[in-house]
Amino acid sequence: MNDLLQTDHLGKEYGSVRAVSDVSMSVAAGEFVAIMGRSGSGKTTLLHLLTGLESATSGRILFQGQDISQLDEDRLALWRREHVGLVFQSFHLIPTLSAVENAAFPLYPTTIPPGERGQRALARLEQVGLVHRADHRPGQLSGGEQQRVAIARALVNHPHLILADEPTGNLDSQTGAEIMNLFRKLNREEGVAVIIVTHDPDIAAVADRLIEMKDGSIVNHDSQAHGMLAQI
Repeated sequence: MNDLLQTDHLGKEYGSVRAVSDVSMSVAAGEFVAIMGRSGSGKTTLLHLLTGLESATSGRILFQGQDISQLDEDRLALWRREHVGLVFQSFHLIPTLSAVENAAFPLYPTTIPPGERGQRALARLEQVGLVHRADHRPGQLSGGEQQRVAIARALVNHPHLILADEPTGNLDSQTGAEIMNLFRKLNREEGVAVIIVTHDPDIAAVADRLIEMKDGSIVNHDSQAHGMLAQI
């Protein structure tokens, strides 16, 4: 497989605190990678650097060979919209919008006609098993359902890469396992690369490869993930 994403001696400092230190890693197209570490290990900061939500203090991030760490905010936003799907622990759904409107939200800055936006969003909701809840607002949905809407939203632009920060952190263990198996299914069926940050070894076990972080540095990036979640 070809490398989709690479970091080259990536670092991030907040004053005297070095949150990410000299991280060099690569993720292949279609690969499923889990990044693990205790609280304060730098894993979430690393994910924010990979998304362009935070800027690096040193090093480079290459996406399909392009140095995205050199892009300005407008071009970073366009890059994310075209190539990346983001999923967060707290869902970040808009409470006044329905599930289908939330799923379609990344399409609004584009010139796609409204009818096509809705069709794309409904197709993604169907894919995550939630099309029957399309007209419901987030407050009418369970935590697992809200996360499925968030995944549909992340997929609506047909991204090459999904980046997820503790996506099961607000869910019970059974619902978390269902969400992780959904990520695995989407990864296998669509070939989208997935990077998930988690502190839970059972969640990380769904991935192809495990990257372990400690004190801002990668201490192991060749581990094969093994765990107890049901595999599809």
